[in-house]
Amino acid sequence: MNDTLVIMKTLQDAGVDMIELGMPYSDPIADGPVIQQSSATAIANGMTINVLFEQLKDMRQEISIPVILMGYLNPILQYGFENCCADAASVGIDGLIIPDLPGPEYEKTYAAIIRKHDLCFSFLVTPETSEERVKKLDALSSGFLYAVSSSSVTGSDKNMLSVNNYLQRLRSYQLNNPLVVGFGIKTKTDLENVYANADGGIIGTAFIEALAGKMDVETISSFIKNIKG
Repeated sequence: MNDTLVIMKTLQDAGVDMIELGMPYSDPIADGPVIQQSSATAIANGMTINVLFEQLKDMRQEISIPVILMGYLNPILQYGFENCCADAASVGIDGLIIPDLPGPEYEKTYAAIIRKHDLCFSFLVTPETSEERVKKLDALSSGFLYAVSSSSVTGSDKNMLSVNNYLQRLRSYQLNNPLVVGFGIKTKTDLENVYANADGGIIGTAFIEALAGKMDVETISSFIKNIKG
């Protein structure tokens, strides 16, 4: 419950470039069983968006790398969308990922609020997303475009050859934003394969599994060292 900043500081010290910080939700539709269980555990422990912002109020005294909040629209709306953006900005959050926020709703209602508070926003694309829609979501995104490696939930195994073909296709669209890949990256080899055609890789499930095994500084540092080399 109280280890958020400890883990973030350890990740930073171990050499990660950016942190995606999840806001636990009872129905995380884009997440696989490992992150679903971690969300359920966090909620049972009393984690809320309010508690999270309280924990992060002095974050920038220790954390200098970018921090992105990832969450779902329902609890953010319950908190108040503008309140959430304002509070995120006040503690030093750099941007948002909201997988279930549609592009048209973003443009119509939420983009101006996000820009008002100087936050980036990253949309997700998948192998099934058309070229026209990829370019549209890239134009709406700021910070980076989140390439989901396949149309499944987080933590699923991937055919890296098909993933590379997909990433090469995305590259051919001459995107405005850096391309960052998530879902199914578990090893140093996975990350190296991603770097051949993208600007970064997002590792969630494998890290949560490592934390579940033993949550201490040595475990976290060793995990990052094994991934990054």
